[in-house]
Amino acid sequence: MTSITIVGTQWGDEGKGKVTDYYAKDSDYIVRFQGGNNAGHTIVLGDKKFKLHLTPSGILRKDKKAVIGNGVVVDPKVLLDELKLLEEKAIDTSNLILSDRAHLIMPYHIAMDELEEKLKGGLSAGTTKKGIGPCYSDKVARFGLRVVDLYNPEAFKNKLSTTVPIKNKVFKALGEEVEFDVDDIFNEYIEYGKELEKYVDDTSVVLHEAIQKDENILFEGAQGTHLDIDHGVYPYGTSSNTISAGSSTGTGLGPRFIDEVVGITKAYTSRVGTGPFPTELEDEIGEHLRDKGNEFGTTTGRPRRCGWLDMVMLRFSTRVNSLSSIALTKLDVLAGLDEIKVCTHYIYKGEEIHHFPADIEKLSEFEPVYKTFKGWDEMDWDEISQKGYDELPDEMKEYIKYIEKETGVPIKLISIGPKRSQTINR
Repeated sequence: MTSITIVGTQWGDEGKGKVTDYYAKDSDYIVRFQGGNNAGHTIVLGDKKFKLHLTPSGILRKDKKAVIGNGVVVDPKVLLDELKLLEEKAIDTSNLILSDRAHLIMPYHIAMDELEEKLKGGLSAGTTKKGIGPCYSDKVARFGLRVVDLYNPEAFKNKLSTTVPIKNKVFKALGEEVEFDVDDIFNEYIEYGKELEKYVDDTSVVLHEAIQKDENILFEGAQGTHLDIDHGVYPYGTSSNTISAGSSTGTGLGPRFIDEVVGITKAYTSRVGTGPFPTELEDEIGEHLRDKGNEFGTTTGRPRRCGWLDMVMLRFSTRVNSLSSIALTKLDVLAGLDEIKVCTHYIYKGEEIHHFPADIEKLSEFEPVYKTFKGWDEMDWDEISQKGYDELPDEMKEYIKYIEKETGVPIKLISIGPKRSQTINR
């Protein structure tokens, strides 16, 4: 039995969908453990492209179980719509398992998300306005609603009767002409519950039973380390624990059962949303990375900010995630550049900074210090993928070896294109 946790080491969008799908072939269960439909994973299968927001990547492999863990916040309408779209593309969704402990995104969460972003001004995180943050807020405040509540209508109605009036008063106090009706929400969500019931189970029990049977489990993270609610660029992050430890709290499977942690790292850096970005390139090279790398949000469609690889960020991620290996993605996007740079450390008021700071205000004033590498030419990446690592250009190998040296972690998987086949396993 092997359990692997996959995490993003940057600001998300590192290519976790493809890498998760790659590892999924050797797994029996693929498990989402945090986030919600603010995430987006793109997977290319032949001539078909799948953009998943809530369902685990394992849903595309009919012989695997795809699990939504208790750490995920679930908009039931979004989940049902996504399942229907998959079924329309001849994808069997009967392998999905939804945790009965997962919290529900309610209509007032979405309205509050939009309002809070407007009111925060300069502290706005640039959220997707899907209700993720307010749902996690209610979860922590202990008056959230969970999937299991859908199957006790009386208790569900009582909870709504307490919660909805409070939300309405808050909106009114903030000058918003928004008023939610208990009965309307109750009737809508009870119907969602009926449609979802066939998927619902205690996923902690399911996963423990899988361990007992020596089955392989793959934990699929959303977003990236530097969006983590505790360890990310607070407050410009997400509302959940995106690091590897979240795979335990978000599934009910203790850390003793996690064998490997794979950190997905893009060969450069990108991010969506506001906040400091030391290596951001607001020039033609940044445009090159955005256009060639198709750097537009899967969920939002927003253009991503792009910049050079930041080793300060990556060393931080290596440490807080206890990475055992790295999967390096989008190396093909760097092809054609004469020079490629990597940030080795920062300078702040004449002082060298080698560790990623908690003080985000300072981060915006840091000056990146770069090491320059010779670039490599565009190549036939399909042919290179078939021939393996030895056929990679020497300049690319030098780049790979440098990252390994700086992190102390081996790069075991190399992605040189969006297709499943454009992957080199070392």
